[in-house]
Amino acid sequence: EFKFFMKRLPMNYFLNTSTIMHLWTMDSNFQRRYEQLESNMKQLFLKAQKIVHKLFSLSKRCHKQPLISLPRQRTSTYWLTRIQSFLYCNENGLLGSFSEETHSCTCPNDQVVCTAFLPCTVGDASACLTCAPDNRTRCGACNTGYMLSQGLCKPEVAEATDHYIGFETDLQDLEMKYLLQKTDRRLEVHAIFISNDMRLNSWFDPSWRKRMLLTLKSNKYKSSLVHMILGLSLQICLTKNSTLEPVLAVYVNPFGGSHSESWFMPVNENSFPDWERTKLDLPLQCYNWSLTLGNKWKTFFETVHIYLRSRIKSSGPNGNESIYYEPLEFIDPSRNLGYMKINNIQVFGYSMHFDPEAIRDLILQLDYPYTQGSQDSALLQLLEIRDRVNKLSPPGQRRLDLFSCLLRHRLKLSTSEVVRIQSALQAFNAKLPNTVDYDTTKLCS
Repeated sequence: EFKFFMKRLPMNYFLNTSTIMHLWTMDSNFQRRYEQLESNMKQLFLKAQKIVHKLFSLSKRCHKQPLISLPRQRTSTYWLTRIQSFLYCNENGLLGSFSEETHSCTCPNDQVVCTAFLPCTVGDASACLTCAPDNRTRCGACNTGYMLSQGLCKPEVAEATDHYIGFETDLQDLEMKYLLQKTDRRLEVHAIFISNDMRLNSWFDPSWRKRMLLTLKSNKYKSSLVHMILGLSLQICLTKNSTLEPVLAVYVNPFGGSHSESWFMPVNENSFPDWERTKLDLPLQCYNWSLTLGNKWKTFFETVHIYLRSRIKSSGPNGNESIYYEPLEFIDPSRNLGYMKINNIQVFGYSMHFDPEAIRDLILQLDYPYTQGSQDSALLQLLEIRDRVNKLSPPGQRRLDLFSCLLRHRLKLSTSEVVRIQSALQAFNAKLPNTVDYDTTKLCS
């Protein structure tokens, strides 16, 4: 049974004692045979001990009791080392003793003729793909996710992605919350205001929906930056005795493209922050509307689409409840609904470093690796960028695929190129140990 077990052991990589022990416990026949041997040896040992004691007790010629020494039972550690010795120190008819610590053999008569070629050491997750042809103790090539270093396969670690895109800010949560509450100018992003329906600080009829854009046009004017939104603030005024109530709907376009490639802010839904209204000390009914995202809900933006419509607040039939009407549906059209104006709109956030050319060079390495192993390194860095970009998607059951938007609109890649890159990343990620991929919702075409 021992010989059969030896023949079944893999020979294409080095077996340490823990690996041999694992194979031992997985081999039921060998395990049963060894347990049977242990049981028989215990019985034989007890029997021999009784016989020896009986023989010497019958002897009357001994002046003192003899010291009885029986062979000790061999432990599993002995057999594990013995197996290694058979595998790696059994050449030219000589059997040596193997030492796992020194990775060498001690041969009879201090000769080296008993040492066999040691297979290459395989690390975690079968790091070593093949052994080196000139030295079988070293690795010749590594599996995905590992790099070859002096004959050993070490886990490949992606380099820092700050060279390609920045993510971090020095502001802590409490500090950022304080600055946003104070509408500190240091957090204000000077976005361009665009609206065909109205002008700032001018009265308008709010019966119809108004559309306003706050944009930085990153592709055109700031190609070396990407922008993060931390909050939004509007100052809205109504005429005296107005029954109008502003209703705001906000869409965010992360990196450019059409309006359909924007996502809707789920204000006051699923723990998402709500608008905070503060009455201003002005003659009119002026309120400051602020939406604070902070570090928890911050995300990329290039254009913020704000849709403003209004509703009329009226008391219900019982007087205890409020009923809202659309202005055009109101029963008494002769009633003066009042006018509205927006004094200012501000976006709070910050800009981060972005190098589109460096990311393009990284993508080129997927097809034309510059050096041995650079393809795996490029894939790991792209995976890191993808995951960190998608992590900043808005709340929902599934994350939005913001990374594809970045490739489409900031790197100007075609749809087919984006699909090819995403497929390569998904296939590479599936080969890595202890990684879990996640499903995303498509946002950009």
